[in-house]
Amino acid sequence: MREFVGGVLALGLILAVPATGGAQEWEQLSASRKVSDRAPMDVRVRYGVGRLQIRPGDPGTLYRMELRFDREHFAPVIEHRPGRLELGTETRGRNLNLKGHQDGGELDLELSPDVPMDLVLEFGAVRASVDLGGLELTDLEVATGASESTLDFSRPTRGNVRTAELNVGAADFLARNLGNLRAERLEVGAGVGEVTLDFGGEWTRDMRVDVSMGLGALELRVPEDLGVTLHKDSFLTSLEAEGLERDGDLYRSANWTSARHKLTIELDAAFGSIRVVRTR
Repeated sequence: MREFVGGVLALGLILAVPATGGAQEWEQLSASRKVSDRAPMDVRVRYGVGRLQIRPGDPGTLYRMELRFDREHFAPVIEHRPGRLELGTETRGRNLNLKGHQDGGELDLELSPDVPMDLVLEFGAVRASVDLGGLELTDLEVATGASESTLDFSRPTRGNVRTAELNVGAADFLARNLGNLRAERLEVGAGVGEVTLDFGGEWTRDMRVDVSMGLGALELRVPEDLGVTLHKDSFLTSLEAEGLERDGDLYRSANWTSARHKLTIELDAAFGSIRVVRTR
């Protein structure tokens, strides 16, 4: 069922206001929908340019969205049907000059922690602050473009995520509290930029992490009580592994055998630097 202007709990359009010094015309849209049942949903959020914030919302509300967009170049996407929800924006036309859009558009989104979700987040030239802590995730995929992004799991997630995927483009990317993600496996693909993976949080299971890096800097922040094994397959990449003992391409913490939970990391990197930091 297509939900745009009609069929939504709250949906408001404010008259367009021309942007100062340009031809852009901004509109403000508000939309929300109540939870009708707890059936699992495929949820996809796409946002190309601007500022993005995603966080947990009220359990009784499936989503609540506030969107500011340039109506000449972007169109809102609000589509709901049984088992599927799509939110965000799509571009109008093909020749879009991104200059002037990064600081103007905004998407503020809340998602229900009470509905199991296969969640896909796709965003491009954005400044993103995403907190998925407390959501009931059954699958997770995050793809970024030329962005400055923070992904946080401030509280343990619910559900059972087997494999989570983070695909990072030319970006500065920080993922915090990955122990709260509670995934069996995490796959990270990074192109160019600086990537920080923080494995803090409440650990309840072991995790395997596969990281593929192009050109850039990678920092791994690992709590001291985790047992860590790291295998590096790299070309011209430096590795600083604090608190890990080296045996060829294998690095291992002294508490590997005795640790309650274990983190296994496979690194495939071409150029750049890798740093492992043990945290408390």
